[in-house]
Amino acid sequence: MAYDRRDRAIFGATSATTATHDVGLLVLRLVVGLTMAAHGTQKLFGWFDGPGFTATGKGFSMSGYPAGQAMAAIAGLSETLGGLGLALGFLTPLAGAALTGTFINVLAVRGLSTYFAPKGVELESVLFTAVVALTLTGPGRFSVDHLLPVLRESRPRYAVLGLVLGAVAGFVVLLIRD
Repeated sequence: MAYDRRDRAIFGATSATTATHDVGLLVLRLVVGLTMAAHGTQKLFGWFDGPGFTATGKGFSMSGYPAGQAMAAIAGLSETLGGLGLALGFLTPLAGAALTGTFINVLAVRGLSTYFAPKGVELESVLFTAVVALTLTGPGRFSVDHLLPVLRESRPRYAVLGLVLGAVAGFVVLLIRD
């Protein structure tokens, strides 16, 4: 804790600044995490006017993935559990890994030729950037991870490892796509 106080003193951060920082991270985590969890439940259960599991599996098959149903399960679970983990600030590096792998595939399938809506990837790019930023900065004090000393003390190492794991998994899944 002494290091944190010295660091804050050097950069002029006050306890009010630190509190607003943590509240800002909480708001961002909740919006991005719950958005991703909702997308996952659209795939898995058809909630929120989503396509549901069977249609999502067919969509994966049409996009060149083998075993469309298995890919629908992987994508749906990655988005749902990764989104909930991000929203709660629970195992944030693993949540970031799950969502990173998902976004690599989303961007590859959608293509990068058009950025803006209706056929562009602007929303996906913003959400992916927010996931990377939250994984690297950490979830803040108002999170489950704050209660886990191993994640509080070694945040940079676990954050980078989580993003690398997600990128590797995402590219491996892309390699099996036709």
